[in-house]
Amino acid sequence: MKAIGFKQSLPITAAESFIAFETIKPNPTGHDLLVKIAAISVNPVDFKVRQSAAKEAPLETPKIIGWDAVGTVEAVGESTSKFKVGDQVYYAGDITRPGSNAEYQLIDERIVGKKPKSLSNAEAAAMPLTSLTAYETLFDRIKINPETDKGKTVLILAGAGGVGSIAIQLAKKLGNLTVIATASREDSIQWCKDLGADFVVNHHHLKADLEKIGHPEVDYILDFVDLEGYWDLAAELIKPQGHIVSITGSNTPLNLNVLKNKSVTFSWEFMYTRSMFTTEDMDKQHQILNQLADLLDAGTIKPTLTTTLQGFTVENLKEAHRLQESGKSIGKTVIEF
Repeated sequence: MKAIGFKQSLPITAAESFIAFETIKPNPTGHDLLVKIAAISVNPVDFKVRQSAAKEAPLETPKIIGWDAVGTVEAVGESTSKFKVGDQVYYAGDITRPGSNAEYQLIDERIVGKKPKSLSNAEAAAMPLTSLTAYETLFDRIKINPETDKGKTVLILAGAGGVGSIAIQLAKKLGNLTVIATASREDSIQWCKDLGADFVVNHHHLKADLEKIGHPEVDYILDFVDLEGYWDLAAELIKPQGHIVSITGSNTPLNLNVLKNKSVTFSWEFMYTRSMFTTEDMDKQHQILNQLADLLDAGTIKPTLTTTLQGFTVENLKEAHRLQESGKSIGKTVIEF
């Protein structure tokens, strides 16, 4: 089968930042499905892994990355029960295993959902990783209750990005929250408004803008862009007994003392935790993806696809990574096979 990977962590402009190669098509065992892939999408985690996984020395065999995928089940392992051959599925993958930048992939059925029937392959491929991340942030980490938390304020940092784009919708439609998103360009501001944000504020003068809209403090802050850069300001803007969740990590230790007097909760969100550690509730991602498929099919939430590249080629994968690395992409970029 054809796959695209890399042996060295190189700038995306380098000739061999990605290379196409042939490898053996795998056979599923246990809980695995063998999926023939129809479309993939690219997320910030893709270029971050590409930039760091082979910095010290070249790899002997190319590393296949990529996580979001849509495809058709071609074979199943002996312990599977959720899917059968011919089913159309979508999923966000497992960071510990070979990725979706290939014609075929093995994936544990417990982190796979049914593809939304009303969406194209490209639209569906845009959804899994960002949707799972946004859902887990709101409902697993903060544990939003749409009845008791109705009207509470959530500040979404980087509202027009992949995760922000679905978090706006889930926070509004499922969480009943007052949604404040950050954006600075005209196109990204309009994108956030179209997705349902009640307010859009400029991250360059965030504190002043929040005061202008009458929300100098917020109940929840979702960091989808730069925790270190926002840490002190987030501690200032969060309400007493509020909750901050971040997906971005930190290169330096965080000063949690700034949250103490307000009794603020801080949580990490890492979408791969369940698959990485085979947690007891690993099957929850299967359930979430199916719930999201129903919401998409009902039109309650809408897909966040903005750019589609045709053809599984090195050139298209490079272009998708370039768009992500620019930090200015809106919504999601997908490659159709």
